[in-house]
Amino acid sequence: MARTATITPLPFDVRLAQAGANVLLAVLAIALLAAAMWWLARLPAFSLRGITVEGDLAHNSPLTMRTIVAPKLSGSFLSLDLGRARAAFESVPWVRHATVRRVWPDRLAVQLEEHRVAALWNAATVDERLVNTFGEVFEANLGDVEDEALPRLSGPPGSAARVLSMWRALAPVMQPLGSPIESLLLTGHGSWRARLANGVIIELGRGEPEAVAARAGRFVRTLPQVSASYQRPLLAADLRHADGYAVRLKGVTTNTTASR
Repeated sequence: MARTATITPLPFDVRLAQAGANVLLAVLAIALLAAAMWWLARLPAFSLRGITVEGDLAHNSPLTMRTIVAPKLSGSFLSLDLGRARAAFESVPWVRHATVRRVWPDRLAVQLEEHRVAALWNAATVDERLVNTFGEVFEANLGDVEDEALPRLSGPPGSAARVLSMWRALAPVMQPLGSPIESLLLTGHGSWRARLANGVIIELGRGEPEAVAARAGRFVRTLPQVSASYQRPLLAADLRHADGYAVRLKGVTTNTTASR
């Protein structure tokens, strides 16, 4: 008769010691692998040897970008932190966004997007900055701005996109007045005030772009009738009235009901 062998389980402390040894060996293997990769990444063969910069650049050249950013980059082709590299490129004036990727075996490819200026921001204060076409406020050398006819926008912190949207809605509506909007202000109370290039001040009241533009449109359509009656130039207008507006002509102040 065959006998069945009985396997006696190892004591708990022995099994615990074996499990601890296995964990220790795994940790040691991972540490050795990390050390090997660290050593490998720093071999001269993996040195970063070039940076290719592309994009629609108007205020920075690829050579300038490489000269400014290269000293801020640390590490080899393998060990370079791409997030920090992107931040280094985006810290350069006029750069809105950078995409950085490795190109085997020893180069970086960088795609840049510059800010496209749409307006001046808080131009009447010492904190004058710029607004890009996305409504984002950014800092740059104002002397680099070639367009001298940029609108001047102002408002509470964080309102740049909203003010730019309002200016875009109002600019074509008020074009028949013959003088463009030089500045647009959003007050702390939520009211809009426009100043034309000829000095005319227009109080536009509260509201979102669609409502304010409609109010301004009614004013622009009916103003020629008022001006023809008095033959005086417009100095100011107040559109905050429910059923009309008030205008101040040179030497004359009058209220007018605006037809829809």
